[in-house]
Amino acid sequence: MNILLQEWELPPFDQIRIDDYEPAVRAAIEEAEHNVEAIATSTEEPTFENTVVALEAADRRLQRVSAIMMNLNECCTSEALQEVVMRLEPLMTRFGMKVMTDERLYERVKSYELRVKRAGERLTVEQKTLLDNTLKSFVRHGVALPPEQREQYKKNEEELSELKLRFSQNALADLNDWTLHLTDEADLVGLPQSVRAAAREEAQDRGLDGWLFTLAAPSYTPFMTYSDRRDLREKMYRAYGSIGGRGGEHDNNEVIRRIVALRAEQARLLGYDTYCDYVLEDRMVQSLPNLRRFMQELKDAVLPAAQSDLAEIKSLTELSERNLIKNIDENRNDSDDSVSEKEDSVMPWDFSYYAEKLKQQRYSFDSEALRPYFPLDAVREGIFALYGRLYGLTFTEDKSVPIYHEDVKVYRVADGDREMGLLYLDMFPRPSKRSGAWMTEFRGQYGDVRPQIQVVCNFSKPTSDTPSLLRFREVETFMHEMGHAMHGMLSDVSFESLSGTNVKRDFVEMPSQVMENWCYEPEFLSTFARHYRTGELLPTGYIEKIRAAQNHMAGWLCLRQLNLGFTDIAFHTVSDGSAIGKAEEVEAKAMTNLLPRISGCCTATSFSHIFGGGYASGYYGYKWAEVLDADIFSRFKHDGIFNRDTATAFRREILSRGGTEHPAVLFKNFMGREPDNQALLRRMGLLNPESLTINL
Repeated sequence: MNILLQEWELPPFDQIRIDDYEPAVRAAIEEAEHNVEAIATSTEEPTFENTVVALEAADRRLQRVSAIMMNLNECCTSEALQEVVMRLEPLMTRFGMKVMTDERLYERVKSYELRVKRAGERLTVEQKTLLDNTLKSFVRHGVALPPEQREQYKKNEEELSELKLRFSQNALADLNDWTLHLTDEADLVGLPQSVRAAAREEAQDRGLDGWLFTLAAPSYTPFMTYSDRRDLREKMYRAYGSIGGRGGEHDNNEVIRRIVALRAEQARLLGYDTYCDYVLEDRMVQSLPNLRRFMQELKDAVLPAAQSDLAEIKSLTELSERNLIKNIDENRNDSDDSVSEKEDSVMPWDFSYYAEKLKQQRYSFDSEALRPYFPLDAVREGIFALYGRLYGLTFTEDKSVPIYHEDVKVYRVADGDREMGLLYLDMFPRPSKRSGAWMTEFRGQYGDVRPQIQVVCNFSKPTSDTPSLLRFREVETFMHEMGHAMHGMLSDVSFESLSGTNVKRDFVEMPSQVMENWCYEPEFLSTFARHYRTGELLPTGYIEKIRAAQNHMAGWLCLRQLNLGFTDIAFHTVSDGSAIGKAEEVEAKAMTNLLPRISGCCTATSFSHIFGGGYASGYYGYKWAEVLDADIFSRFKHDGIFNRDTATAFRREILSRGGTEHPAVLFKNFMGREPDNQALLRRMGLLNPESLTINL
């Protein structure tokens, strides 16, 4: 019997077969359609419960089944699952559009709203938000369009759902298709022993001799940071930069062109000039002019710092021994087609390498030397203990809960005697998992129903004789994703669509980014950072170096994030997406390029945030939320980073509230004032910052 068609509390991963998904999704759609039709044809006077709440719950089974299927398609996929998802995603989109363009439902909700206004009926803040969101969703999905345009809108949405899937599948395939196989130990010069050991095990796992490097972050990042072989760094860079853009069946250029064209058409159908205008109307930033002003003013503030960062890198290369920058002639075969545009200049594949050397020179800071103090298990327990200290939470592993892969660990989260939910942790890369790190849900919180939350990362895997040792940036990533997870876990609202991370996109990163601040606090690091072999605490000197290096290359890194945001805007402010050229050309014009651009390398062709996920016209949100998180952490710094009263206020005013109120209101409730627009630039250590304009 199909397990997905039965009643279950925990996702039954151990019993699900690929063949179960399609009949389960089709049955769930049929059930949801029946529920929706009952609402639309009801002869009862519309009330909040029989109309607004009923719509909220109408497709709950479909949400649960599809959450399992779609989440596994991201982290534990296969060709068979991808084929099933590609068939079913348009059906689910079609159902969603059928509901959102049903004039009977819209009129019923509108009539209820009108009666509320006339009768002066008092709604709670959460009820009013759900009512407003429901009506807005109908309008923003085309219910008010003339029939012909409405049908075109629905058709476009179906195609977009397929294109987003194809984009992600192409990027994953290209990432997995390329490897660097080395058999001469001399080619490993500069690489730490831990990186070599991981590459050897990767080769052995695939039945190869030597060492195998992939484009997955735990392999790619240290190679680009430490390898003395400039020619091999170039190979890796070109391979990574061309993901989704190498031509052939996995090329994403036409996919991007079609996505951009359809999004532009959808915006026009709804009366907006561009897709950006459509999206931003429902964000904290409110409008495209506000966004452009925010981005430009932040860029003006950080560009001098980024240029200074690059100048320091160039100075270091000039002081380095010539063979470090000209060893291509000695080590590369003349027939190799990877030829640097200017071999005596700093190229993109040099930056991470020299940035690390500059950090070592300036701060006596060796990122690799820190790793033994950050074994994954200890970091995890340190984060758990932090949430225990702040919010009184406990985390207990439960090996009886079904899992979808042997790497997954499940924890029951509790607040005293109250169960808060389940936390699934999936930490290591594999070919069936896309790159990056993210948090998602198998079920959101509503009422007394507690959430089931998943955190997915791609951290360095353990080897045969060494546990998983995290780089400091990976520790920050773990803290970031756990911030998202606790935003969902501590949610305490009545309606699932308003719970946890269901907030405005340019606010959603604040609760996650604020947690990264603890990584630089000695009081926190001293609670868990111990050498995995000796048990020695992370020396105070190392902690001081971490803090001193906190803003290393801050201007450069901020400009990089802004460049991604400008690229997002460039694609989504065109009036006719079909007229754009290659993605590489659009990106080149959008970015402020301080290093030479490399032909054939393009971030956009693997930019899943905007073409495969939900960040289209919203990537700026990382920097927007960073302004807020820098300000919010200032209260923790003032009150004490473990202050329970401050943490309780943060939980009460922000984390528990989800999307029940506008983020500006939640922020002010916690801070007691409007945001301090200078907080981010102060934290970055930038001098003479210009004022940032943020319209909340």
